[in-house]
Amino acid sequence: MTIGSNIKRLTNKGFTLVELLIVVIILAILAAIVVPQFASSTDDAKVAALDSTLANMRAAIDLYYQQHGEYPGKNTAVPSSGCSSGTAGVGTANQAAAFTEQLSMFTDPDGAACSIKDLTFKFGPYLKKGTLPDNPITTSNALEIATTGDLAMSGTGAGLGWKYDNTVGKFIANDTNTDPSGIKYDAH
Repeated sequence: MTIGSNIKRLTNKGFTLVELLIVVIILAILAAIVVPQFASSTDDAKVAALDSTLANMRAAIDLYYQQHGEYPGKNTAVPSSGCSSGTAGVGTANQAAAFTEQLSMFTDPDGAACSIKDLTFKFGPYLKKGTLPDNPITTSNALEIATTGDLAMSGTGAGLGWKYDNTVGKFIANDTNTDPSGIKYDAH
């Protein structure tokens, strides 16, 4: 073997520029196909979380209605008496505070709320975490109360959390944007 043939064998072991460019182009095409799939799965997960949260909230509202004969937030959460050893509710009728307290604290048959369970405050709590959950789409738990009894109630905008009508017990996402399927979030 000569020195020249050894040099020739060493130079043939690498990739050419064209081969490297082809590999880079193939990787770019694969990335362009795969990345949007991950983005849509994230949106699908948020929509699924929204549907689950709405189902849980509606179940809590329905259970409250079955035990009290009125929807939460319709009456005041301020007790007229009792609740001496706990924290009493402070939300008055048609306020978000009354809705949240009546679902997250123990209540009496009239909807007055207290943080301690006793013979008077024997119902609830209906929300395990004690707070209104965040809307998974808007990441807000702000609540807008309506008292119109309008079954065709719709959201008022984006980023506002939730909307609730305490006359009919309707609870929706307060967001008029559309999900990846073209359905408005307030129609879920």
